[in-house]
Amino acid sequence: MLIVFGGACLAVLAEAFLPRHQRWPVQVTLTLVTLAGAGLALGFYAGTGPSGLTTFADMVAVDRPTLFLWGTLLALALASVLLIADRSVEPGGAFVAAPAARVAAGGGGAIGGPVDGAEDRPYGLAGEQPTMQTEVFPFTLFALGGMMAFCAANDLLTMFIALEVLSLPLYLMCGLARRRRLLSQEAAVKYFLLGAFASAFFLYGLALLYGYAGSVRLSAIADAAVGSNKSDALLFGGLALLIVGLLFKGSVGPFHTWTPDVYQGAPTPVTAFMAACTKVAAFGAILRVLHVAFGDTRWEWRGVLWAVAIASMVIGAVIGLTQTDIKRMIAYSSIAHAGFLLLGAMAITSAGTSSTLFYLLAYGFTTVAVFGLISLVRDADGEATHLSQWAGLAKRSPLVAGVMTFLLLALAGIPLTSGFTAKFAVFSAALGDGMAPLVVIALVASAIAAFFYLRVIVLMYFSDPAPDGPSVAVPGAFTTAAITLGVLVTLLLGIVPTLALNWASGGNFVG
Repeated sequence: MLIVFGGACLAVLAEAFLPRHQRWPVQVTLTLVTLAGAGLALGFYAGTGPSGLTTFADMVAVDRPTLFLWGTLLALALASVLLIADRSVEPGGAFVAAPAARVAAGGGGAIGGPVDGAEDRPYGLAGEQPTMQTEVFPFTLFALGGMMAFCAANDLLTMFIALEVLSLPLYLMCGLARRRRLLSQEAAVKYFLLGAFASAFFLYGLALLYGYAGSVRLSAIADAAVGSNKSDALLFGGLALLIVGLLFKGSVGPFHTWTPDVYQGAPTPVTAFMAACTKVAAFGAILRVLHVAFGDTRWEWRGVLWAVAIASMVIGAVIGLTQTDIKRMIAYSSIAHAGFLLLGAMAITSAGTSSTLFYLLAYGFTTVAVFGLISLVRDADGEATHLSQWAGLAKRSPLVAGVMTFLLLALAGIPLTSGFTAKFAVFSAALGDGMAPLVVIALVASAIAAFFYLRVIVLMYFSDPAPDGPSVAVPGAFTTAAITLGVLVTLLLGIVPTLALNWASGGNFVG
């Protein structure tokens, strides 16, 4: 975690002092070296370090679930950074500079102001070739560091600070799209405003729990819940408000309202990073809070989370059927998957923990690869995300259609993919903890959700392409590597999941 934050600080200095033409190679190299260094340090510690401890004045818990979550975040961030760094699919990359630092194309407007016809035109000086804007790399590293701290926090105040550290860069990154800038900026504003509300809920819940337990440490809250004679209204009121903030970050319905708009409006590489990594961080924090602080009171709060899980699965599966934009469809898919993940999080058992961690790993790589493919299907206005534009895609590019089919089948949970193994593990853990009715509802929701995945497959293979339909861009080395990594992990976790499952079940939370 320190390596990631240190790399982020160095990236800020590089952005400030390097001339513009040197920033892209330096930032890409620095970011990849940072991720590799953090990964090597994590691997060394996982092989030689103690099985569980708390550090930084007991503010951070380093245990086996933490190490698994950190490894997952680093691997998913690597794939996401490859998508972010690509300059071949979109000339000059998918990002523009911050509004205060850019000049409208053609020099006809105020700084950052629009000029006629410039809605989809890259910003830059007149006649200048579009270049990659590199502010996004330090943003990515700061967000990643915040996610790592978020899922390892041993007290609620550290968790809140980490929540803000991971959220603020994401708000900015969502508004940096080179094309469809107004849609991108609208997504950023919505995400920021709703995120502020969610942070306020989290902070108010933290205050109530501090009033109840006299401490914000998770283990102290657990001790107070067992042995305190105070009113439980503070305890469960605080948990309710706290959980709202966490469920918002995890895109769990009915706290999902930001998700479709932000997924659609944000630059696609940022959407991939957000969809994969933020869900890992959010559910890592949910697991730690429920297991460490509220495990002994689960019979009081489990009924409410049952209703939340059902709402998330139904909202994601049913409303996903009506979507005509593929990025919005994947957004509702993520809401349904969040409901499935909540089943594993509610099972306060080692099987529930390991199955949820495995699900996060499997879902993250599949999602990154899906958004990598979405970025390749383009027309004159940029990405072609309307479903009608995907008609007959198999005739234009059989390879892209075949890979997309495999990934959609993985999201649907078809055997021999990671999605099937992950769902089987989570549903088995929920059954083992007495949640059979919820598993039945989850199976029905999975069947409904499979329809809108299959609809895209049928559209690609059994419809005629429009004469003026989109083309498929030839991916550069970075995008190719990210998609290949996602596809290989999706395949391997479906065929030989034992290693990842064993790693995920290697230990319990400290405390």
